[in-house]
Amino acid sequence: MAMNSYGNAFNTYKNNSVNFASKDQLLLMLVDGAAKFSKIGRQAILDKEAKKAHENIVKTQNIFYELMTTLDVDKGGEWAQNLMRVYDFIVKRLIDANIKKSEEIMNEVIPLIEDIRDTWNKAYKVSKGGK
Repeated sequence: MAMNSYGNAFNTYKNNSVNFASKDQLLLMLVDGAAKFSKIGRQAILDKEAKKAHENIVKTQNIFYELMTTLDVDKGGEWAQNLMRVYDFIVKRLIDANIKKSEEIMNEVIPLIEDIRDTWNKAYKVSKGGK
């Protein structure tokens, strides 16, 4: 009996640590993806490949919708509210860029996306003990 409850406790711990790690890593994969897809979208605009531009800009938007869904504004307070505003701004600009097939708007948005990616990467490294 004692062994079994220890085993259950260990499995619970193990599952939670996997969930925690994968949530952070998923976030990094999402923001990396957003940076990548937005650049592919911009290049497709330059190459006059409307369908490819559309698909990649929509992928980028969907990543930001996902980030907005997972952002805990109640817990995160003002910091999270500011981040939500940035996410919202990026999505609106991506929609504009996609409708107009505008390289200029993509040039405005991509550095913001890269900033977010770099910030999350730094935060992740700090949370892992600065390695």
